Amino acid sequence: MAAAAPVPVETFLNTAYSPDVEYVDGEIVERNLGETDHSGTQLELGIYLARFRKANNLRLYTEQRVQVKPNRFRVPDVCAIIGKPDGAILRQPPFLVIEILSKDDTMLSMSERIDDYLDFGVPHVWLIDPAMRRGFVCTREGLRVETVLRTTDPEIDVPLAEI
Repeated sequence: MAAAAPVPVETFLNTAYSPDVEYVDGEIVERNLGETDHSGTQLELGIYLARFRKANNLRLYTEQRVQVKPNRFRVPDVCAIIGKPDGAILRQPPFLVIEILSKDDTMLSMSERIDDYLDFGVPHVWLIDPAMRRGFVCTREGLRVETVLRTTDPEIDVPLAEI
């Protein structure tokens, strides 16, 4: 079977997808849609993080396009920036990116996303598995299980038991 022809980035940017998709090296990549545990976790994270907004000039987004490379656009479940965005698509590294595992996500696809965020310069990348009720801090050294997810500068603590 022949591979699909690459989609030009301009076509991707000028097409409305519902639900939104990611763009990876000329290919449209569908995202695994969450079910209740995914959706609920996403909402709870947003509510919890909202308490840090004013004091830290933090802006929160769900399912926001982030251009991590000229030919890659990711759509994290939750992300936060400090200050105002420069446009409709984030082209500067967010302060925090959170991915929430869906039942159909694979560690291979998630590791590629995490690497994209880290390569882009995102200082804080978290991965949450709502089924196992676990949180992971993602770094170049790997994943570290934590019960409280933390950021620095500004300091934000998210106890997973409260999510």
